[in-house]
Amino acid sequence: MLETDRVFAGSIPENYDRYMVPLIFEPYAADMARRAASLSPSAVLETAAGSGVVTRALAPRLPSAARYVVTDLNQPMLDYAASQQAPDARVKWRCADALALPFDDAAFDLVCCQFGAMFFPDRLSAYREARRVLKPGGCFLLSVWDRIEENVFADEVTNALAKIFPDDPPRFLARTPHGYHDTDLIRDELGRAGFSHVTVETRSEQSRASSSRIPAVAYCQGTLLRNEIEAREPGKLDHTTDYVEAAIADKHGRGAVAAKMQAHVIAAIS
Repeated sequence: MLETDRVFAGSIPENYDRYMVPLIFEPYAADMARRAASLSPSAVLETAAGSGVVTRALAPRLPSAARYVVTDLNQPMLDYAASQQAPDARVKWRCADALALPFDDAAFDLVCCQFGAMFFPDRLSAYREARRVLKPGGCFLLSVWDRIEENVFADEVTNALAKIFPDDPPRFLARTPHGYHDTDLIRDELGRAGFSHVTVETRSEQSRASSSRIPAVAYCQGTLLRNEIEAREPGKLDHTTDYVEAAIADKHGRGAVAAKMQAHVIAAIS
């Protein structure tokens, strides 16, 4: 992972939430909220919360006396997430690094992290921190994307960009969001961090949009692919997005589109 793979700023947070969240994140956020709520936690920590899609799904399902701390390393993403959340005294927002959490030992009975572990520069440290802040027997609930070939729109966007930039194709999606899919490695790293009873469920969903334009804009302008595109061809972001849209339309049509996406949902007990 490159250092630039963690810098969500400018218009990326808003475009991310507007396009990427309904395209790929909402179904998994609803599933994670259901799993988390079924544990009846009284103290919840969310790391790498992004634009707050899990927070919006989970907060209404928590007990009235629950405490919910929502964190992200990127202040612009955290600010955007807070601006989209209904007022709720149980929810506290804090900029925090998952590799060095500013919380006491055994402070939470649930830590959740949706599609954030792929961005951690040192996952073992992040996992050890999650275990440290969990009470004995607490649960670490996380999800990561499966390999890019199992996520059709992401794969098609990456292949289209490789045709535009054959000498230096943007590989952010394959390198980072879809670069941590080896379930044996995930189990091993969680075990080395001290977790037990690790379970992994591979879950397929459908990525849906009202037109081929939506996934093109979502990936090219709502993720860090935008930085890679603009670095290669300044001023041509819209042109590149149009090309990707046409590539998706060639395969799925210009009306409503749908394609497979797949992720691993992991639960680990401290």
